[in-house]
Amino acid sequence: MNILVTVASKHGATGEIGEGIAAALRACGLSIETQAPDTVTSLDRFDAVILGSAVYASRWMDCATQFAERFATELADREVWLFSSGPLGDPPTPKEEPQATLALAARLGARGHRSFAGRLDPDQLGFFERTITRAVKAPPGDFRDWEAIRAWADEIATALADQRVPA
Repeated sequence: MNILVTVASKHGATGEIGEGIAAALRACGLSIETQAPDTVTSLDRFDAVILGSAVYASRWMDCATQFAERFATELADREVWLFSSGPLGDPPTPKEEPQATLALAARLGARGHRSFAGRLDPDQLGFFERTITRAVKAPPGDFRDWEAIRAWADEIATALADQRVPA
């Protein structure tokens, strides 16, 4: 079984979550390939896809939604999981799932969607982004829960293993 992990990440934190998921799946013996969403040209060799995106202003990044639109038909024929990264703080806020992402998950027939807290490093931000994060009082720091990320990857590995077992 070949699995694609493709992640839209602006400052690298969401990409690191994708790398963590890929590593956990590899540790379970699965064949994993990682690519940025805008570089994927075909899903022919993949049996399953994990698509993730950083969330800004309650929206996925354009390259992730464009990937989903471009491959919607092919994704409907595969096992698909989605994840978002963006809530900040302890507890992470906002608590609500982005509605557009939930609609996308339903449209693709995704097996699941998970939101993970993100990381905010003001030193990586441009002037406009720093201004916005100050205005909304977004707390700086790394709020990613690596144990939860690995546990979700393990859930995916188990679901894929169940797919491989003959009935």
